[in-house]
Amino acid sequence: MVEAIVGANWGDEGKGKITDMLAEKADIIVRFQGGANAGHTIVNNYGKFALHTLPSGVFYGHTTSIIGNGVALNIPVLFNEVKSIVDRGVPMPKILVSNRAQIVMSYHILFDQYEEERLGGKSFGSTKSGIAPFYSDKYAKIGFQVSELFDEELLKEKVVRVCEQKNVILEHLYHKPALKPEELLEELHQYREMVEPFVCDTSAYLWNAIKEGKNILLEGQLGSLKDPDHGIYPMVTSSSTLAAYGAIGAGIPPYEIKKIVTVVKAYSSAVGAGAFVSEIFGDEADELRRRGGDGGEFGATTGRPRRMGWFDCVATKYGCRLQGTTDVAFTVLDVLSYLDEIPVCTGYEIDGKVTTDFPTTALLSKAKPVLEKMPGWKTDIRGIKKYEELPENCRKYVEFIEERIGFPITMVSNGPGREDIIYK
Repeated sequence: MVEAIVGANWGDEGKGKITDMLAEKADIIVRFQGGANAGHTIVNNYGKFALHTLPSGVFYGHTTSIIGNGVALNIPVLFNEVKSIVDRGVPMPKILVSNRAQIVMSYHILFDQYEEERLGGKSFGSTKSGIAPFYSDKYAKIGFQVSELFDEELLKEKVVRVCEQKNVILEHLYHKPALKPEELLEELHQYREMVEPFVCDTSAYLWNAIKEGKNILLEGQLGSLKDPDHGIYPMVTSSSTLAAYGAIGAGIPPYEIKKIVTVVKAYSSAVGAGAFVSEIFGDEADELRRRGGDGGEFGATTGRPRRMGWFDCVATKYGCRLQGTTDVAFTVLDVLSYLDEIPVCTGYEIDGKVTTDFPTTALLSKAKPVLEKMPGWKTDIRGIKKYEELPENCRKYVEFIEERIGFPITMVSNGPGREDIIYK
């Protein structure tokens, strides 16, 4: 059975924890899109980790972790990450890398930095991990696929071609030093050496695993609202964040994805620029940020303070619909326990009309949140294992949101640890 774990909103919903938890019963965990530009924070019996490329199931001895063909693969980042967890006592994970994955090159990271610099105040709030330049090259068909590392003649010819194109931009747009073909070739040789033992046809491997009845998790990065087609374009990522893309980014048939767990936070947070209707500011935001997540709401990759807001029913209903949600995992509910009353955004007012449908980006910038207040429960809910034992106002909050988004909340997370979960 194939299950996808994806985010409904702007990312940072707590997917890492849910993947780490569900991986206990999985055989294979696949990363199917994105790169090392976003992190998943995980707290388990080995400690607290921020993963960037490795799937969140690497902490179990029985799992195989796959870097799918849809991933932006930064090879040194992947292997430094493997070393960092092994150095902390985690057994060496079993990793397979798709021979069709494409490689993030050092110049992708430079181009990302140069472009953000050039745009100045109009920048996209990139994490400067080379993701947009990488995907641009992939679709312009001048990227390096892992399989190409093993064709020396092709590499020698291709590095010259890439330098010709890139150096025009470096010289005339960015006024930066040119790339040298021999240095790129050396970079590619190093990558080949690092990745060679792990490379295989992961699509064929997954096809066989499906036929053998193995349990497979597809782990998404970011959330629906960062999808390039359906998100808050242009403040989006460069790869599809939707469960449907899991079939493409892993190389499996779409009809094999039987369960789509969409992770939703009990309040809202976002990293980077872009429309965020239910956003709050000042002391109110600082307090929520300080209490939020595990050790506060700061990006797992960038350390940037996340932007905070109240729960947004409009954005979440839309995000869940696009994912094809079968189950909602509702996270960080324990964080809200300090509030007397909890505002929830139930609609957007745009040009004097209230809507519950999520609009395109140009209209979003005009939207004002319509807030309804729910009574708080003012008591610590960590450690509770049964849904019925949650305070009445806490259950009312969950059920109010479930009704407004129209998708079943089947898991409620009430703490950062693997075992802090309630099945509803």
